[in-house]
Amino acid sequence: MRRKIRIRFLHSPAFCDIFEALNILGQDKGADMYKLFVTDLDGTLLKDSKEISARCREDIIKLKKKGIKVVLATGRPYHGIVPYIKALDLYDDENYVIVYNGAVVISARGNEILFDVPLSLDSYKELYELSKQLGVYIHAITFGSVLTPMMNPYTGVEVSINNSPVIEGPVCDVDPSTKIIKVMFVDDPKKLDNIISQIPDWAREKYTIVRSADIFLEFLNKSVDKSVGVSIIAEKLGIPMHEVIAVGDAGNDVRMIKNAGLGVAMTNASEDVKEVADYITLTNEEDGVAQVIERFML
Repeated sequence: MRRKIRIRFLHSPAFCDIFEALNILGQDKGADMYKLFVTDLDGTLLKDSKEISARCREDIIKLKKKGIKVVLATGRPYHGIVPYIKALDLYDDENYVIVYNGAVVISARGNEILFDVPLSLDSYKELYELSKQLGVYIHAITFGSVLTPMMNPYTGVEVSINNSPVIEGPVCDVDPSTKIIKVMFVDDPKKLDNIISQIPDWAREKYTIVRSADIFLEFLNKSVDKSVGVSIIAEKLGIPMHEVIAVGDAGNDVRMIKNAGLGVAMTNASEDVKEVADYITLTNEEDGVAQVIERFML
């Protein structure tokens, strides 16, 4: 079994050469080493304008033509990424996506669900009580909408980027049959920074908690994260984890980057992501995803 060598590299050609020499001992050198490419969307594949550059799109299509599987792994809902799936020519039942930060793994066309582990309405209710204690806004995500007891600018961001309908109303009035995928504390970045240390042990033990953006702190089923989704897809495709590249920029990407054969952080990534990455590529504005693909896969 190949030993994984984890060293923090910059994206200079010299460091790239050293990385390849160290990290592929016992393997065939070159672009055939990796069979699965997993990328986050916001802050990673997407530019700040929420668009995919022509260079990144062309490189991903080249991977598909080469037979390398490409997986989008995001905190967004499925309906919020369909335009990107189609733009990358991945809209079929042979490709898969990870949505809701790993709570759902689904075929790119949406016809086959490989993994579906939601929360419960009781989780929304108890986290709502905690949000009141901490003084932050809250909303819950269902398959088709955003629920919030009080509309606020941060929920507005969620609704806008995913084109999701929002339902405002008391938590106690939510239909008991409603399927809650995840719950999010949403607020000013500094306020979320301050309350993270105040989250009680019972919540940390009960939920997977990830910072997906500076204004979003997410609560998921304890068995859920993007890394679990990557493992499920890799097993489905018969690809070992050491043949996986995973790229991301935020706290919700840490585990999948740490567990991939080659874990990549963007230059614009948070420090916790960079600390576990094998390689640090360019920023999302500089086509960092394309740089990784061209360096290690084409």
